[in-house]
Order: sequence, then C-alpha cells, then structure tokens
Amino acid sequence: MSERDLTVFRNGLEALGIELSREQEGQFLQYYDLLTEWNSFMNLTAITEFEEVLRKHFLDSLALVKGWKPEAGKKVIDVGTGAGFPGIPLKIAFPELEITLLDSLNKRVKFLNEVIERLGLTGIRAVHGRAEELVKQAGEREGYDLAVSRAVANLSTLSEYCLPYVKVGGMFLPYKSGKVEQELEDAKKAVSVLGGKCLETVYFTLEGTDMERSLIRIEKVKHTPKQYPRKAGLPGKSPIQ
Repeated sequence: MSERDLTVFRNGLEALGIELSREQEGQFLQYYDLLTEWNSFMNLTAITEFEEVLRKHFLDSLALVKGWKPEAGKKVIDVGTGAGFPGIPLKIAFPELEITLLDSLNKRVKFLNEVIERLGLTGIRAVHGRAEELVKQAGEREGYDLAVSRAVANLSTLSEYCLPYVKVGGMFLPYKSGKVEQELEDAKKAVSVLGGKCLETVYFTLEGTDMERSLIRIEKVKHTPKQYPRKAGLPGKSPIQ
C-alpha cells in the first residue's frame, strides 16, 4: 500500500495548506481500497482509477478549506454524502471535527460504517435517513456549525435540505461545478426565506485538472421558519421561488 505514488495527492494538499501524518495518508489509502472493493458489487462511484480518486474525490472534498476553517469541536453535517464525500476525507484530515454523514440509501450507510470501523475513526456517525426527516429529531435542527453537500441538486432545493440544520452564525457550503451565477440568482429568495445570506462564491480549478469548481458561502443569519423543510419530495419537485 505504501508503494503507491502519492505525489499528486501531496502536491494538492500542499496547495491547500494541509499537512497529513503518514498514518492519515494510510487511512486515505485504506479508504481507497474499501471504496474500490465495495464498488465492485454496488454503485458508489464512477471514478475508480487511483489518481482520479485522489484528485476528484479526496482533494476536491478537502478543498472545502477554501471556504471554511475547520476548528476543533465544530459540528458538521454532510447531507447526501453518498460514498462519504466530503465528510470522510474531512474527518481523516481534521480528526477534531464532529461529523454526521447523512444518506438515504441503507447500502451506502453500511459501506460508510465499514469505513469508519476499519479506519478507526471516532466522533463521526453515518445515519440512514432523509434530510426532511432527520431534522425533526432532538438536537438536529440548527445543531450544526456547518452543513455541506456535494449532492447534485439545484441550490434552492439543497438550501431547503441543508439550512435547517445550521445554527445561526453557522454556514452552509454547497459544492458546485463551473460557474453558478444564474443558479445563485434563482436561489436568492429560497436562501433568504430559509434564514441564509449569500456571502461570496469561491471559484477554483481542481489541482492537476481543468475542472472548474465552486464553493458557495452561505451564512445562517436567522432561524429557519418551522415549516421548512417541507415534507419529503417537495423541495425537489417544487423549489421555493
């Protein structure tokens, strides 16, 4: 495992200002092995080549530091985490964060629990459920410093799923591809209604690729009205206009 060439990964980490121990690098390699092993019998990712995973999953997840500063004890929820991105890379690199991984597919949650156990991660949990439902449980609503999502959905819909989890003064940070000006304009009302305020969009090119990425920094400035999120399905079918 240690013979693999990590030059691409280390260069990307250096560009992000992140230092990892050999143990943490080993955890990323273990994660890669589990990802490809499980991907052979269930659909976790279309990206499986080693350097591609390093760039497009691991480094892309860690690029969150361009929009938010990880600090000890901060609580993060990763909504629609899928195979664990960005939540697990963030936990490996910043073990002092408290992380909740939320996904609606139980098979993926089983995979996430296997990763957590095999990597010996603590202060992280994988939850099977929908964003519209988990938020009703005690301690969940407005219980997080950061909500993050790499899920594919328009910003209005994602905001309705994620902003109810963020405490006032916290942040919602969705990952997007390319330019997002029009999507941001279309979502302004939804973000405001849900208690958010768009601060800025951080654009960057993924290290070693020509992939344009963006992080939208949305601050939670007031409480989300109790009627949000609406019942399952509505945020996607009928986004707040």
